[in-house]
Amino acid sequence: MRDTASDDFVKAYKSDFEAAHPGVRLDVQIQEWDGIGEKISSALASKDAPDVIEVGNTQVAQYAASGGVTDLSDHAAEWGGKDWLPGLAEPGKVDGKQYGIPFYAANRVVIYDKSKFSKAGITAPPKTRDEWLKDTGKLNTGKQQGIYLPGQNWYVLSGFVWDEGGDLAVQEGGKWKGALSTPQALAGMDFYKKLQALGKGPKDSDEAKPNQIDVFAKGDVAQFIATPGAANLVAKANPKLKDRMGFFPIPGKTADKPGTVFTGGSDLIIPMASKHQSQAIEVVKSLTGDRWQKELAQAMSYVPNKLTLTSAVSSQPGTAAMAAAAVNGRATPNSPDWAAVEAKNPIKEYETKVLTGGDPAAAAREADDIITKALNS
Repeated sequence: MRDTASDDFVKAYKSDFEAAHPGVRLDVQIQEWDGIGEKISSALASKDAPDVIEVGNTQVAQYAASGGVTDLSDHAAEWGGKDWLPGLAEPGKVDGKQYGIPFYAANRVVIYDKSKFSKAGITAPPKTRDEWLKDTGKLNTGKQQGIYLPGQNWYVLSGFVWDEGGDLAVQEGGKWKGALSTPQALAGMDFYKKLQALGKGPKDSDEAKPNQIDVFAKGDVAQFIATPGAANLVAKANPKLKDRMGFFPIPGKTADKPGTVFTGGSDLIIPMASKHQSQAIEVVKSLTGDRWQKELAQAMSYVPNKLTLTSAVSSQPGTAAMAAAAVNGRATPNSPDWAAVEAKNPIKEYETKVLTGGDPAAAAREADDIITKALNS
């Protein structure tokens, strides 16, 4: 996909693979994310599909449901499956079969202004949620926002829900149902509300409206939640902040592990209609193997696909914080119809209702009804 890997990485991988596999030529075609779902679905239904396709990790269930994706379960152990990041491996597994092989991951961390933390007497990033609330409260003074957290950042909310033992939706008896109204999920929402109140983020929009990078770049915000690459964009908008930014994983309930995070990223799939199955398997094996995983992670500031490889990015502060959090990562409910939920996104509306004084339980039940209908349509 566009921007997954640099031209230099693709060139080096292609040359190495072809040298190691005489007689095999790789034709690497870069795709745009816009409209890719329909394009891949059409390819899987054709008789002339690509041999290997990169797909979003949360899309695997959708494509596997078509019946046109090769089951790669027999290779999981050989390829180090026991060490794969859960946020990539779990959505790649549907009905007990491994269709998607983890490729790379990215997740959110806390980006903070080190000078503001120092002035507030905070000498180290918080390790627990309680410490985070306490520190953020100290930072929330006058014009300064302790944190900029838009009211509709449902990816962040999801992590808090998972930390409490809840989920966005669950499967029971072959049917899906929304789960935001469970006590555990409501506890996650309660923490989100407390944290969001320690800033001036809008309660009725997400991180794009206004763009939270622009907000942080003004210099009146102590911290915000984003992927580490956002720091580069902040520095471009306000060079004075370049050396003042630091990173830490979203804190968990206890200090022994970071908070659960939504894991974005990609898996690799092989269409059943591929005319070169054995060669395609070799491509997936090498791209997801240790050597090229380290190369990709270091070149693109990604988290490698295995827990055992996260040290490869230890020299990059933002990526290292991301890797520490990725160990405790998850993805959206593994349903082929989850895209229908995101299209309506009742979770965002639910957040706004709660943050503007609505009854959390009632708002959660309304969202659950929409999620349930979408997942069982």
